[in-house]
Amino acid sequence: MERSTLPPSIEMNGVSKYYGDFQALKNLSFKLEPGERCALLGPNGAGKTTTLKILVGLLSPSSGEAKIGDFSPSSEDSRRMMGYLPDDASPYRTFSVRENMEYIGALRGIDDVSDKVDRLLDSLQLREYEKSKVGRLSRGNVQKLAIALAIIHDPSVLLLDEPLNYLDIPTQETVIEYLKNLNSTQLVSTHIMEVATRLTDKVIMISRGTFVWSGTLEELKRLGKEGEPIERIVARMLTDVL
Repeated sequence: MERSTLPPSIEMNGVSKYYGDFQALKNLSFKLEPGERCALLGPNGAGKTTTLKILVGLLSPSSGEAKIGDFSPSSEDSRRMMGYLPDDASPYRTFSVRENMEYIGALRGIDDVSDKVDRLLDSLQLREYEKSKVGRLSRGNVQKLAIALAIIHDPSVLLLDEPLNYLDIPTQETVIEYLKNLNSTQLVSTHIMEVATRLTDKVIMISRGTFVWSGTLEELKRLGKEGEPIERIVARMLTDVL
């Protein structure tokens, strides 16, 4: 890949985050090189969602610095290049599926918005619901729509919080294939190892807001005994720091 076509890096340098007296992140540092696809692994309460919200500019760190390429996450430059799927995605409930997609597509400045919406409706099996109000959709179809809204502008940086939640198997496969074909740097927050292995090549492990380990999935497998499931390796590493 030529340097000019590389997507931006994702970086956190010594980031701490407090909610009142509670410290959710503790001097957290890591970096994703341009084009890397990485899973942010950790148990519930590890600080994964807080990390994503800081990187997308929804929260400010109490100390330290987060960067998307050369920019602050809260800058217009960063926001133009980012796509974000929160863990509690809530598209406009009184809009239809198509209205949500056309509205976000227009805000993103996409040329031929209607054409792009048509392609995503078909790819994510949402065509039959395009005129349905979001408030009447199943949780799985809301998730499909939220994914469509996150990727509609083909972002060069993609931050995803449990992206395969609520999806049936055919849609999971469609989403996995679509994400793999994007020229983007991707950070996927999950506590499910299968999601990490299907979507990413690298792991950043955190627990209680603290960095635990980082490396490729192959390096992670080599930390275990012969034939040991990768889930057991991860569980042991996380248990050791609890």
